[in-house]
Amino acid sequence: MTDLSALTARQLLAGYEKGEFTPVDATRAALARIEAAEPLVNAFVRVDAHQALAQAEASAERWREKEPRGLVDGVPVSVKDLLLMRGGPTLRGSRTVWPAARWDEDAPSVARLREHGAVFLGKTTTPEFGWKGVTDSPLSGATGNPYDPARTAGGSSGGSAAAVAYGAGPLSLGTDGGGSVRIPASFCGIFGLKPTYGRVPLYPSSPFGTLAHVGPMTRDAADAALLMDVISGPDWRDWSQLAPGGSMTAALDGGVKGLRVAYSASFGGQVAVRPDVAAAVHAAVERLAGLGAYVEEADPDFADPVEAFHTLWFSGAARLVQHFGARQRELLDPGLREISARGARYSALDYLAAVDARMDLGRRMGRFHATYDLLLTPTLPVTAFEAGAEVPRGSGHRRWTGWTPFTYPFNLTQQPAATVPCGLDAGGLPVGLQLVAARHRDDLVLRAAHALYGAGAAVFSPVPGRA
Repeated sequence: MTDLSALTARQLLAGYEKGEFTPVDATRAALARIEAAEPLVNAFVRVDAHQALAQAEASAERWREKEPRGLVDGVPVSVKDLLLMRGGPTLRGSRTVWPAARWDEDAPSVARLREHGAVFLGKTTTPEFGWKGVTDSPLSGATGNPYDPARTAGGSSGGSAAAVAYGAGPLSLGTDGGGSVRIPASFCGIFGLKPTYGRVPLYPSSPFGTLAHVGPMTRDAADAALLMDVISGPDWRDWSQLAPGGSMTAALDGGVKGLRVAYSASFGGQVAVRPDVAAAVHAAVERLAGLGAYVEEADPDFADPVEAFHTLWFSGAARLVQHFGARQRELLDPGLREISARGARYSALDYLAAVDARMDLGRRMGRFHATYDLLLTPTLPVTAFEAGAEVPRGSGHRRWTGWTPFTYPFNLTQQPAATVPCGLDAGGLPVGLQLVAARHRDDLVLRAAHALYGAGAAVFSPVPGRA
């Protein structure tokens, strides 16, 4: 029998169309996976099985009438608990949020999914207000990695990554302010895309400003393209959204032959990458070259922009808690409390200097992409480490940005960047390859990733021990 919880969204939709199974069957399979995995993984803060099954029944009726509502009618999805979803609280991993407030509005991406008939399983875990690259919070505890629940799922979209990896629906919405889609996607062995800023409308705006993107977390690049075609729809509430573009799904099949690709293994020696991570990434790069891309080793022309990122990120944290009283501040994650206090000490000139550094970085990457269509790097220099820790034990890093040097630069530049699973390390944990393109070339990132999946160089591996 087919394990419906292991299928992609496109496979589910094909099965619905042929009458092989229904959205109710798929939703029950996803709920069964949640029941089996949640005691170990802790990927969800709220699951509404009754609502999900009711939505699935309505979708099944539309499919019986051969009148599906939209592109993902009947597909089980989950939503990171930073994004509004009407009918229940969006607690953002924080004990400072009042659950009994009025929760009657969808975020733009959630609204588009609802219009296209998606089945909402529930809300996924996040660190408090999405502030760090792992997923644990005073509200919901730590989220484990489905490959080894004693290790972190990454963050800040760790719940979404874990849910997709263990079979709780093939689609999830994440957010990415410094790697928060790509980090957990890499750790959990799934696909994650940070689109060009503004491609997916966001409301309310993030306290971290224009660093924050909404993006798809899926089993493969084709599902991500499908999800992008849904959530990129316009929404007047986001004044910074981009004009609607063409279909991402339609752009998948161009292949990579003739593309000019730069491979930077360590940003010119600036990053120490674990040998087994480097080996898996290098093998995937060679496969891309074998598909006809012109690949050469080349490093982008910039030094680590972490200080500029910290200034912007910590300032956002300070703004977030600016009006909190002493009691609310006591409830915060100690790390968030620490960075917000540091952010409050920056001056306007400090902030504008960081903006200048950001603009210079964007200019440098614009020049780089005048030569190269894509930049390939490891997504992360390490694989998943112990859950409940902000940094790997013994690493010497102080903050999560110490072990994510390949991700946050491209939030500063607002470029599209994705991670594809390209193998496992010696301990059986997933390794990710990052693909980066110039702003507005999300289609190139998805096209190259799709080619890697087609060639078997990017593979969603079943979670060990899965029934």
